[in-house]
Amino acid sequence: MSTESALSLLLGLVTASLHMAAPLLIVSLVAGLAVGIAQTATQLNESSVSFVVKVSAILATLVVVGPALVTYAVQYTRTCLTSIEHVVH
Repeated sequence: MSTESALSLLLGLVTASLHMAAPLLIVSLVAGLAVGIAQTATQLNESSVSFVVKVSAILATLVVVGPALVTYAVQYTRTCLTSIEHVVH
């Protein structure tokens, strides 16, 4: 296994991780900012409100984007498993 192929596998892993985590992280960030602004405006400083909104937003995102993320994960796993013969010699 050469250094280039090892770096290529590592880059693929980082890219796949970012591709799968980004939608959930972005939705969580937007939901947290919206709740933070609303709590500041209403002076309602209850931490459970933020938690419930974030969890609801993440679950809704998983329902919408989840199948595409699973498809991407399965495709990446198949690619990695089929490339084992090229990595290990």
